[in-house]
Amino acid sequence: MSPRPSARTTEPAWLTPTGCNPTLKYARDPGLHAELRSRVDAYLQDRGEDREGGWRMVAKTAVILGWLVGTYVAMFAATAAWQLLVLAISMGLALACVGFSIQHDGGHRAYSKRPWVSRLAAFSLDAIGASSYMWHYKHNVLHHTYPNVEQVDDDISQSPWLRLSTTDAHYSAHRFQHMYAWFLYAILTPKWLFVDDFKRMVTQRAGARRVPPPRGRDLAMLLLGKALAYTWMFVIPLIVVGPSWGLLGIYVLVAWVWGLTLATTFQLAHCNDNAEFGAWPSQGEQFSNSWAEQQLASTVNFAPRNRVLTWYLGGLNHQIEHHLFPRVCHIHYPAISSIVREVCERRGLRYRVQASMWSALRSHVAHLRRVGASA
Repeated sequence: MSPRPSARTTEPAWLTPTGCNPTLKYARDPGLHAELRSRVDAYLQDRGEDREGGWRMVAKTAVILGWLVGTYVAMFAATAAWQLLVLAISMGLALACVGFSIQHDGGHRAYSKRPWVSRLAAFSLDAIGASSYMWHYKHNVLHHTYPNVEQVDDDISQSPWLRLSTTDAHYSAHRFQHMYAWFLYAILTPKWLFVDDFKRMVTQRAGARRVPPPRGRDLAMLLLGKALAYTWMFVIPLIVVGPSWGLLGIYVLVAWVWGLTLATTFQLAHCNDNAEFGAWPSQGEQFSNSWAEQQLASTVNFAPRNRVLTWYLGGLNHQIEHHLFPRVCHIHYPAISSIVREVCERRGLRYRVQASMWSALRSHVAHLRRVGASA
C-alpha cells in the first residue's frame, strides 16, 4: 500500500465522499472490479435474483424484531435474577442483530428495491439510539471508500485509547491494549448513543474528516430517533419498575453485550494480522492499489462456513464480499464468495480468510499485542 505519483483514479463515482474532504486517489483499476461486477450480475440474473433481499429480508426482519420485542416484554415479567440475566444478554444480542442485518442492509440501500423501504430499515438504527445519518458518513462514505486508511477511516482512528495502526501515536499503555480493549469495546453503544452523534453534529467532524451537519428532515429524524430510543430504554422502565440500582445494572449488562458484539465483529474483519493498513498519501501522490484491490487488502473474512454465525451477523463474516458489493444484500454473500475467490486466485490476488471465529479472535489479539508493543 505504498503511495506513488498519481495518474488517474477509477474510484467508483457513487463512493465519492461528498462533503468529506479531500478525495484519495486510487490507481487505475486493472479490470478486477469490472470482472467481479460482471460475474456477480450474471450470477444473479441467471437465478432470477435481485441484488436486494426481497421477501427473505422481510421474513428475517420479522424474526429479529420478534426476538427483540419479545425479550423486552419478557424482562418486565421476569421474577428471578437469573431470568433477568439471561434476558439482558438476549436483549444485547438482539439489538446487535438489528444493526447487523436490518439497519446495515437498509443503510446500504441493499434491503429492498423500494428506496423508502430501505430508508425505513436504516431508521431502525435511529430507533435503537444511534443516528443513521451520521452512520452514513462515518461508515458508507469514509470507511467503505477508504478502509484501513489512517486519518480518514474513523473506525480505526481510536487514538489515544487504542493503537490499531502503526501510523497512530504510540503510548506506553498500548502495551496492554490486548487486555483492556474489550472494556472499551463494551462501552461503544453508550458512547455512541449519548456522545458521538452529538459531538459529530456540533464539530462537523468524523475523525479528521468533515461531515456536513444534518438539516431539515435529516435533523428531525435524528432527534426523533434519539427521543424514541431514550423512551423505550429509560422512560418506560422507570415508569413501570421505578428507579433502582437493579435497573441500572440491567442496562449496563445489555449495553456491554451489545457494544462488545458490535465492536468485536468489526475488529475481526479489519483489525488483525492478515489485513493491511496504510497512511494518507502525501500531496500529489496516490495509492498503488486500485479501489477494489484496497478492499481485498484491508478486509478479512472469518468463519464463512458457519451458517448460524452468517445468519446472525448479517453476512458480515463475508466482509470481502460486502466491501466489494455493498449494494448487494447480505443473503447473497455466501454464494458470491466463490466467485470472488475464483477471480482472486486466477489473478494472483490474496483472498484473506480465517477458517473460524476463534482463529479470527486470536489474530485480532495478536494484532493488538504487536501494534501496541512498540512505536
